[in-house]
Amino acid sequence: MTASTDRRAPEEARSEEYEDTPVPAAARRGLLSVSAVWFGFPMNLGNAVFGGVIVYNLGLLRGLGAILVGNLVLLGYVGVLSHAAARTGENFSLQAAGAFGARGRVPAAAFLSTVVIGWFSFQIGLTGTTLQQTLGWSPWVGALVGGVLYTAVTVVGIRALSLLGLIAAPLFVVLAVVALGFGLRDGDTSVGSALAYAGGGHALSFGAAVSIVIAGFADSGTMTADFTRWAKDGRSAVFATVCAFPFANGIAFGVGGLVVAVGGAVNPAVDGGGFLGLLTGHGPLLTGVAVLFVLANLGSVATHCLYNAAVGWSSLTRVRMRPLAVVLGLLGLLAALTGVWDAFLDWLNLLGVFVPPIGAVLVVDQIRRRRSARAVPAGFRASAFAAWAAGATAAGLAHYLVPGAVDAVVGIVVAAAVLVVIDRSPAPAREAGVPRASAGAPLA
Repeated sequence: MTASTDRRAPEEARSEEYEDTPVPAAARRGLLSVSAVWFGFPMNLGNAVFGGVIVYNLGLLRGLGAILVGNLVLLGYVGVLSHAAARTGENFSLQAAGAFGARGRVPAAAFLSTVVIGWFSFQIGLTGTTLQQTLGWSPWVGALVGGVLYTAVTVVGIRALSLLGLIAAPLFVVLAVVALGFGLRDGDTSVGSALAYAGGGHALSFGAAVSIVIAGFADSGTMTADFTRWAKDGRSAVFATVCAFPFANGIAFGVGGLVVAVGGAVNPAVDGGGFLGLLTGHGPLLTGVAVLFVLANLGSVATHCLYNAAVGWSSLTRVRMRPLAVVLGLLGLLAALTGVWDAFLDWLNLLGVFVPPIGAVLVVDQIRRRRSARAVPAGFRASAFAAWAAGATAAGLAHYLVPGAVDAVVGIVVAAAVLVVIDRSPAPAREAGVPRASAGAPLA
């Protein structure tokens, strides 16, 4: 399907988020804009924390190997969905309709659109604790400031996400280099000894470390169409994905690992490679820059997740994205203030088990649609739900019964295989369906 032209007034078209219809060709954005949306998203302090935990348990070189493997899995998984999104202009919810059915998309889209609110809430909580450590603020005040600011940016729409990415990513790189310099100096560590760092913990296997990398973007990676549907063509969408995986995500995880390897982390088993502490105590100017960095960096993640949630629920409820962003932002802020984000490791385990099989179903469906045009199933596509259940069950069993297994990969492989086996016939005539959504024609 190709996106139609947009005949509305230019100003109206620029402010449209296309929650219910594919993005038309006239509204598509340039390569830099789409790439900035994905590039600024993974390069964040949270991933530096996880990278430090991985390197603390595996050592530097082995830890970096696990980080690379996880990112390559994400590249293949997210790249296929991104290419399809640019080809059709469809957001995640519309993609889910093709795979799960016009009614079947509701549980799949509602699940992921709710899960990402948890990520938004986590970033708000992390903002509060980080500003407490940096400025001595009450964590509640920091969380409140972050929640209001991040919601306001999200309401602006995809343009604000792109601009924030252009600010947050370069700032991360510059301050990471400065922090590593302080870490090498204060820890009296040489580059050679850092490269030889063998780790100090044994809580993670190589497979578990790869799972952490994949689980960190299992949800928004599966919902990549919300971002890459704005690309002009499939090649541009895949390039934007490469900017995220392995580059931006790998840099963030790798920096965290290097912080631990040079001795710059106070408590690497828990706090991983968070490097903000290395930037404080060097004068008010650098401290002020560090605070702005926290808001821009964590805000980049929070706004992307809230955008995913608002677009997803807008497509399901027919309420516009912007008012929904305000409501969902408030709910995420309230969740953060209750301290629910402290259960984050359990959250990652949940994502690694339940989310990747959804993406596997979408990938198989998109590959089949490239080979032959298919109508959207009108109700629930049973084979897709069976595949999702089988993949999630296999990933859950692998998590508890097979130490060292990469849960997400197990779920992806099993879900894809089950869908192919159960649903062999690609003929459109054997499916009662409705036409694919087109611009100006919302999916029923």
